[in-house]
Amino acid sequence: MTSREKLSELAQLVITGKHLDAQKITQELIDDKCDPQTILNDGLMKGMEVVGQRFRDNQMYVPQVLVAARAMKTSMKVIEPLMLSGEIKSKGKVIIGTVKGDVHDIGKNIVATMMQGAGYEVIDIGTGCDVNKFYQEYETHKPDLIGMSALLTTTMVNMKPVIDHFKNKNVNVPFIVGGAPINKKFADEIGAAGYGRDAYDAVKTADQLLA
Repeated sequence: MTSREKLSELAQLVITGKHLDAQKITQELIDDKCDPQTILNDGLMKGMEVVGQRFRDNQMYVPQVLVAARAMKTSMKVIEPLMLSGEIKSKGKVIIGTVKGDVHDIGKNIVATMMQGAGYEVIDIGTGCDVNKFYQEYETHKPDLIGMSALLTTTMVNMKPVIDHFKNKNVNVPFIVGGAPINKKFADEIGAAGYGRDAYDAVKTADQLLA
């Protein structure tokens, strides 16, 4: 099997969630001296992009996406040392968290995985994150972008205070927001730079903001 065929096979294994096979092919590609950036772009990212499109179009559902995400993460562990050595270029650093009062994390986790699969360095700061948590993590990691998630109408109101706090500190970092009760109108009203209707949309929005 040629490297090109292995990359195509890797993308398909990510889509179908066969994590052990995906890990094996990834290692074979590295052993074949395949460029790590090519493995990410033409294998893992290609697979996750299909997953994102199918999820958006209701052709895949959360359990299937989580299985695909496991396959992607398992393969990422193989190439992570190469990422840290600088052989793979990150598209940017992203902090993502669920806002204060909200402990739901499935949507956030899917977005984080899609972002990572798209070539971003992702720092997941968890759930129930208040203004201070977002700001402290920003100070620590200096991300290019911050993502906020909320599943409840009662917690979505906790997004604006975070954005306002950053503005008051004269910190000009773009925010993207998403979650079941969120829409573009709300995102615009609170001063967010972007809105992700779903995980696929969130990645595309990040690409546009950081282009």
